[in-house]
Amino acid sequence: MPLEDLEAQLRRDMALLNLPPRAWTPDMPGVLDVAVIGGGVMGLVALAALQRVGITRTRAFDRAPVGREGPWITYARMETLRTRKEAAGPALGIPSLTFRAWFEAQFGNAAWEAMGLIPRQQWMEYLVWYRRVLNLPVQNDAAVTSVTPKGTLVELVAGGEVVMARRVVIATGLDGLGAPTVPQVAARVPPRFVAHGADMIDMQALAGKRVAVVGAGASAMDNAAAALEAGAASVDIFIRRDDIPRIDKFTGIGSQGMIQGYFGLPDAAKWAFMVEGERAQIPPPRHSVLRVSRHANARFHLSSPILDLNEEGGGVTVVTPKGRYPADFVIFATGFSVDFARRPEFAALDGRVRLWRDAYAPPKGMEHEGIASMPYLGPAFEFLPKTPGDEAFHIHCFAYPAVPSHGKITSGVPSISDGATRLAQGIARSIFVEDEALHLQNFRDFATPELFGDEWTDADLKEPFHV
Repeated sequence: MPLEDLEAQLRRDMALLNLPPRAWTPDMPGVLDVAVIGGGVMGLVALAALQRVGITRTRAFDRAPVGREGPWITYARMETLRTRKEAAGPALGIPSLTFRAWFEAQFGNAAWEAMGLIPRQQWMEYLVWYRRVLNLPVQNDAAVTSVTPKGTLVELVAGGEVVMARRVVIATGLDGLGAPTVPQVAARVPPRFVAHGADMIDMQALAGKRVAVVGAGASAMDNAAAALEAGAASVDIFIRRDDIPRIDKFTGIGSQGMIQGYFGLPDAAKWAFMVEGERAQIPPPRHSVLRVSRHANARFHLSSPILDLNEEGGGVTVVTPKGRYPADFVIFATGFSVDFARRPEFAALDGRVRLWRDAYAPPKGMEHEGIASMPYLGPAFEFLPKTPGDEAFHIHCFAYPAVPSHGKITSGVPSISDGATRLAQGIARSIFVEDEALHLQNFRDFATPELFGDEWTDADLKEPFHV
């Protein structure tokens, strides 16, 4: 099936499903119903889900140029997605909108069967197509520099433009509410020697260099492999644990029950899932580790937390309990943290958003600062005020920091349609309720007749039959 035939099938499928439905929100000149921060996969599926519930006065803002949204062809360094290729992803239940349909339309079923995992560059091509065929409104080269609640509205400054919206969705991925986490030890050497795994690193500049990578997750393996493939003289991977994590607990219990039911759990159960998951950690994919270990100049160092970094001999020395290791460059693949203070665009929310530490006190031995710093969200991913009586923010966190509140439906491809549907339905409900008086008045004013009085004549009104 050529791609144009698939697009015709998609139009047919959407017509059969009566999609998109008619818009129903009242027109407020100069005000968007929903502004979305981020035009990557999470922002796109959020726009598409809003479209499905009849909310069409929307726009996403992304700082990147067209076709470079998200990590896929910028700082991502894996060869393929880590998700199994059959995952429906952002298709929202429409078969002709899936990656598989898009791929087979161009390359055929045999190529699909031969594919192991989805190449990340091809995934980006699919997202560009997804945006085009659904006509999703994304404004590129428009970094959001401030987000400020203004009564029942939210004010954004995006690309230098002031934008007012009734609701705002933060769809900014892994670093959604903070910044890359780099341990304090990294500050002991000049910045030219260190980077975070999500930075734009010139891997070709590492040819012939001694590279140290800190971390045991997928990002650590991806960065190590990219450096090795660029011709690094050596790559030493430092892992603080005694072993690389091997079991993905969340994949093991993944189900629609978990997707739909997690939000209904009591806080104590959510906390237990999150803390025990963090302690077990998610293992890097097997193929990612093999991509590193096939290089003879790659070395894994277990039980090797970084104690110190010293500038020496034109490079740095990495100090661990097991010894001292010379390096020319150190990559910290150490994740992201939630910290409103490090995101100037969210400065107006700092100290006002309810966090998990404000909502739940874990039992002794179950403390976890990272989870405690995550936002404690409502049923539609909305921020809740830290202080009772503070105004509603009308800002929704459809990004990684939502995981403790909603489960793993914002942290990867498989469940994002479920998450986006929950988000869109919740926003539709809240806007409708906010406009209660208007809808009731429209109900009372509606006077279009179904019958016109010419459907019968007086002769049709016969006397009732009496026995």
